Amino acid sequence: MREEAYKNGNKIGYSQTSAMLTDLKRSGDFTFLKAVDSIALQQSLRDLDRGYVNFFQKRASHPTFKSKHNNHQSYRTINQGDNIRIAGKYVRLPKLGFVKVRQSMEVGKINNVTIERTPTGKYFAVLNVDFEPQLQQNNGAAIGIDVGIKEFYSDSNGNVVSNPKHLEKSMHKLIREHRKLSRKEKGSNNRNKQRVRVALVHEKITNQRKDFLQKRSTMLIRENQTICIEDLKVKNMMRNHKLAKYISSVSWSKFYDMLTYKATWYGNDIVKIPTMYPSSQTCSCCGYKNPLVKNLAIRKWECPECHATHDRDTNASVNILNKGLQMQSA
Repeated sequence: MREEAYKNGNKIGYSQTSAMLTDLKRSGDFTFLKAVDSIALQQSLRDLDRGYVNFFQKRASHPTFKSKHNNHQSYRTINQGDNIRIAGKYVRLPKLGFVKVRQSMEVGKINNVTIERTPTGKYFAVLNVDFEPQLQQNNGAAIGIDVGIKEFYSDSNGNVVSNPKHLEKSMHKLIREHRKLSRKEKGSNNRNKQRVRVALVHEKITNQRKDFLQKRSTMLIRENQTICIEDLKVKNMMRNHKLAKYISSVSWSKFYDMLTYKATWYGNDIVKIPTMYPSSQTCSCCGYKNPLVKNLAIRKWECPECHATHDRDTNASVNILNKGLQMQSA
């Protein structure tokens, strides 16, 4: 409907769809809409409007229909007049009243809440809140980080953090559970039970990965005032089909996102080094650029100028630190 209107030079935006929603509520076939939180319905219309605006302006792909049969469901509602609040072990939600929760942390002023149901049937209340983070004391420490696939990252202090390989460790079980699922009759209760078992394996992998990234990013933020990283173009790197699965598994983008928002909270500095900077090929001792090190198979090399011996990733992290500090002081 919106696409036809767009082709004909007409506009159907939030105001028009909101009026249509009001008419639907008055019709006999859609009276169930009155039992739903009205603000949540409005937020869905706003999301739809934003999705089409981004699509028509070529900033995003076409909005996809969210079927009620999807295993993952969610809705968002706004806090108005304190209709959303935490009271002890309960959260108050519009139309639902007080719902018992397990609270993970203290919250500030609640702006909105998103209620999510995961494919495993668990429910989460994700709160958007205002809070004042406490800026940590500037210790002057700086570090360079070089992320990788075999090793999650190497830093300029000589530390190497191994890739935990959560997906690879669970792959055998994941394949086994998927095979069981393929044998179940579609639409049967047994198939749905097996679907949940598959979803539980995926959920465990996701939680392990998120926990690892949170702990590592928090540690780096607490120990260093300045963190220098490469400005990686992960989407472009994912086009390499041989590496895409491994790049997705290590989640560099999520790790960088966590570092960035935590640095904003606590007053740290994140310095991004240009993608084309030859951090691996440059000798961190004398600055000589060795073109042979473009070969990813070379893990250790000796500088032909100063004869310093380098570990590829540690050398890169030192160069990233030096370049970052140079950019910061410029």
